Amino acid sequence: MVKKITDIQGTWKLKNGVEMPYFGLGVFLVKDGDEVINSVKFALDAGYRHIDTAALYQNEKGVGEAIKQHPIDRKDIFVTSKVWNSDQGYDKTLYAFDNSLEKLGFDYLDLYLVHWPVKTKYKDTWRALEYLYKQGRVKAIGVSNFLKNQLEDLLGSVEIVPMVNQMEFHPYLVQQQLIDFCNEKNIQYEAWSPLMQGKIFKINEFSNMAKKYNKTIAQLILRWNLQKGVITIPKSIKQERIISNAQIFDFTISDEDMKIIDRQDKNHRVGADPDNFNF
Repeated sequence: MVKKITDIQGTWKLKNGVEMPYFGLGVFLVKDGDEVINSVKFALDAGYRHIDTAALYQNEKGVGEAIKQHPIDRKDIFVTSKVWNSDQGYDKTLYAFDNSLEKLGFDYLDLYLVHWPVKTKYKDTWRALEYLYKQGRVKAIGVSNFLKNQLEDLLGSVEIVPMVNQMEFHPYLVQQQLIDFCNEKNIQYEAWSPLMQGKIFKINEFSNMAKKYNKTIAQLILRWNLQKGVITIPKSIKQERIISNAQIFDFTISDEDMKIIDRQDKNHRVGADPDNFNF
């Protein structure tokens, strides 16, 4: 099913009916305090309604502060956080969730994710997320960095199927079979590092194609994300870049060019391999 793309505040419905904005701001490696507060405010001013943070990023306090200071109601902003690996396990996850909420200054989260599939812990961690979801303290729950084998293992023991899987996703790492598997299970796919940590700008094919659409390379690739049915959360701390990244709703990439971008796939990661990480 082709997902409808309208504007910066457009949403896609998760399997439980929650509306998740398909475009947002990621704040990985953004410093807590003024840097993250300003980034989030710039994004909200530009029309963004989705902010993605994590315990690991150590900037939840600033994210919460920016939202508190901004005139937009908290209920109109979709906020994601994630439980870090050292906090996984049933009891520790519940404690970590409370800690994240306290730092953010919220009484609920829109989406909470298991950050990485820690082998001996992710099932207990998931049980904690199910508990939080049933308590109404989080509107949706999901995972991050789960490959098909890990998802299948988890699905064998869950009461609630994850609503989201946030993965490294860009033209050099498409993982179409994983996207297809998630679509089949009605798990919304979401991209982290959609611009390959800046490496995307060195690829000539994208430079030429972007010119054809009178767009930047970033705008081209972020639009490709959405047309693939993938939620995307590019990170920036610069106001002009935050505004520019969102100017992707006035053009459509042709089917032929979508396939050309897909064919750049090299199964190349800029981050860790979810089957082989040690943190």
